[in-house]
Amino acid sequence: MNITTIGLDLAKNVFQVHAVDQKGRVIVRKKLRRTMVNTFFAKLSPCLVGMEACGSAHHWARELQRLGHNIRLMPPQYVKPYVKRSKNDATDAEAICEAVTRPTMRFVPIKATEQQASLMLHRTRDLLVKQRTMLANAFRSHLSEFGIIAATGMGNIAKLITIVKENKDDDIPKAARIALRMIIGQLSDLKTRIDRLEKEIITCHRKNPESKRLATIPGIGPLTASALSATITDASQFSSGRQMAAWLGLVPRQNSSGGKEQLGRITKQGDGYLRQLLVLGATSMLGVVNKKRTPDDDWVIALLQKKPPRLVTVALANKMARIAWAIMIRKESYSPREIRV
Repeated sequence: MNITTIGLDLAKNVFQVHAVDQKGRVIVRKKLRRTMVNTFFAKLSPCLVGMEACGSAHHWARELQRLGHNIRLMPPQYVKPYVKRSKNDATDAEAICEAVTRPTMRFVPIKATEQQASLMLHRTRDLLVKQRTMLANAFRSHLSEFGIIAATGMGNIAKLITIVKENKDDDIPKAARIALRMIIGQLSDLKTRIDRLEKEIITCHRKNPESKRLATIPGIGPLTASALSATITDASQFSSGRQMAAWLGLVPRQNSSGGKEQLGRITKQGDGYLRQLLVLGATSMLGVVNKKRTPDDDWVIALLQKKPPRLVTVALANKMARIAWAIMIRKESYSPREIRV
């Protein structure tokens, strides 16, 4: 078979293949069971294989690379315009086969197993933090039914826990105390698990030279640095720091026409977890902007005089993303400019 390009639509058990030759003529259009994928591609000469960057895509990309094929992963939203009509597995595979040959198509670098393992630590921690927040909100709302109120924030949950444990009167009924102590046990267990995950993330961070370089940027700690180095496998895929900030959704949304530029709120496209970490880091920077002088204080203070704090936070996160791109490209640690007096 004179196959040059293949579109592979991934699924849980049944995969769809759409293969064409050099002139674009359809050679193969068939379904493959999971156990047949490696056997099918092992019989083919090396060719271009396109896949959507979805669940298990990086695993299959590594598997097919070992067989000598040229694997290209694409964001699903960039493949969607090539679907002609009546979406199904066959038309999806055909659209992937067409999209992978486009000269302007953007591709996703294939992640190594170590990078995926590091990101799994981050995703699991993020999940447990959300569960802890849900439990804390439930705990707070249950106690408010008995007139027991505390200020918001995880730091004040400890006060409510103390009240429940030391309650000697009948302010809280026995049945309610049983339910509340169940939540307290869950909160304690989640804290232990989150602390263990954070220690493991810091261990991975200390073993990664690029992650340690990223941690030298003000506002970026081991957690954000580790997530950046594991997510962005090749910073050279971005032509500039602004392009990486746009990929993270930290640039204004454009609605320009007729030569008139109209900018709105940030796009919030791309990796939401990285964007969240960068914004949180920028928020912590604003908290110390007047206490500890840094080379970027003049720019931040001038912006705070004209714009609301939340907008300045996002602008600072945008700047941090651009600095991170420069560090990953140059393989150097952060070196702040001298403060002008």
